[in-house]
Formats: sequence, C-alpha cells, structure tokens
Amino acid sequence: MKTYKWILFDADDTLFHFDAYTGLQRMFANFSVDFSVADYHEYELTNKPLWIEYQNGSIGAQQLQHQRFQSWADKLQVSTQDLNNAYMAMMAQVCTPMEGAMELLNSLKGKIKLGIITNGFTQLQQARLEHTGLKEYFDLLVISEQVGSAKPHKAIFDHAVSQMGVMNREHVLMVGDNPDTDILGGNNAGLHTCWLNVKNNTLPEGVVPHYQVASLSDLEKLILDIPSV
Repeated sequence: MKTYKWILFDADDTLFHFDAYTGLQRMFANFSVDFSVADYHEYELTNKPLWIEYQNGSIGAQQLQHQRFQSWADKLQVSTQDLNNAYMAMMAQVCTPMEGAMELLNSLKGKIKLGIITNGFTQLQQARLEHTGLKEYFDLLVISEQVGSAKPHKAIFDHAVSQMGVMNREHVLMVGDNPDTDILGGNNAGLHTCWLNVKNNTLPEGVVPHYQVASLSDLEKLILDIPSV
C-alpha cells in the first residue's frame, strides 16, 4: 500500500453532520418565523444553483450568502447579512461530529498530519471547530472563501499542498463524501482519494477513487493499515 504524510478531509457530511433544515428552522424561529419543510424546499431551489455557481467560480462567497437570503430579507425587512450571520451562528450550534469521527481523529492524532479542505465559509468553519472541540486535531484548515477558489478546482488543492510543504502529492490522501468535488477534484490535483460512501451511492461515470469506505470506522481501519511516511 501507499504511504501518506497527510490526510485531508472534507468537512460537511464527512467530519460533520450538516443539517441545514434544523439550522434554518431554529434560526428563523428567532425572527418569529415558523420555517416549514415547504419553506426549506423553496430555499433550496435558490441555494443549490448558487452553490453550483460558486463551485464553478461564477460567483463569490459574499454573493452566494447575500442572494440565498434575499427574498427572506425582503419579507422580514432585515439585511441579508443579519440573516446570514444568524444562520452561521446557529449551524455551529447544531453541528455534531459524524459517527466515528472522534475515534478516527483520536487514533490518527500524532501519527499523521491532518487537515480540512472545505468549500464552506470561514465564519462557520472556525465556529464549529471550536464548538465540537475538534480544532486541536488539525494541522491545516483550507477554506474556499479565503483561497478564492473552490473544490473541485485544482487551485484550492494546489494551495493546500503548498501549505503542507509536500513534494510528492501521492503522499496526500483526500477523504470526502462528494464524488465530484472531493474525489474528482483530488484526483485531478494528483492526490490519492478515498470516497466516504455512507449511503451506498453509485459513483458518477469517470470518477474513480483509490479507496472507498462505508463509514469513518472503516476509514480508520484502512488508514491504520497503511504505514505512514
């Protein structure tokens, strides 16, 4: 098996549960809004295309955060920034680690360098690392909002590699749940990849990870069986 100096993790649905509906429901309750499932589906009709544009580089982080809450800001007569800040704060509060995450990180800490590479926003990433107590485990945190490029683009992976000081990219294992951003992006950047496939989904055509696991517990067994450099 290959040897790895670094493990890079995606954040949402890889290390952390990402329950956007609960976060939005609790956030809007503070604005006296009974946020329903129908409201959430309507929100996603705006939010999902914006994330695709963001990942494609068509819009920036601030534009995404503004546009996804524009209609609600108009209804409530508040600013989109107020809504976005409230949402970020609530998502940090409702955040919990994925099953097996703590055990995995405890088993790897001190044996191999650990990093996070995420398309999320700085305000949320730092807050939930503090909230969950996971900050101390990571040697590197790469956030698309700060880099100016999002996965799957090679630039954000190049930035991570430069920060790690790794000469051989095959000594880096990228772990994530998203085949398009994490696996295809990691492959195109010359990294080794591991697909976390908790829901037993089918890979898109042309996306081939080096490894595939069904849980973080399986990932722990896989990585500990691979000698570190």
